Amino acid sequence: MKKYGIKVRMPSGDTMAAAHLLGENWESCRWFSDEQKRNEALAEMERQPPYYRKGDVPTVVLEKVESEDNAA
Repeated sequence: MKKYGIKVRMPSGDTMAAAHLLGENWESCRWFSDEQKRNEALAEMERQPPYYRKGDVPTVVLEKVESEDNAA
C-alpha cells in the first residue's frame, strides 16, 4: 500500500481555478511506497520546469500528506 503522498492544488485566486477551467476545488494526489521516494519526488516537483520561460513560475501548492492508514 502506498502511504506517502504529495497533494497538488491551486493557490487561492489562481486564474486556472476558474469554474470553466480546473475549478476552485481541484486537487490531485501522487502516492509513493516510502517517505524517501515521496521526498525525492517533491524536491523534483519544486524545481523550475526546464520548459518554462525564464521568470515563469508554476502556480501550484505542494503539500506532503500521509494516508490515514499510516497515521498513528
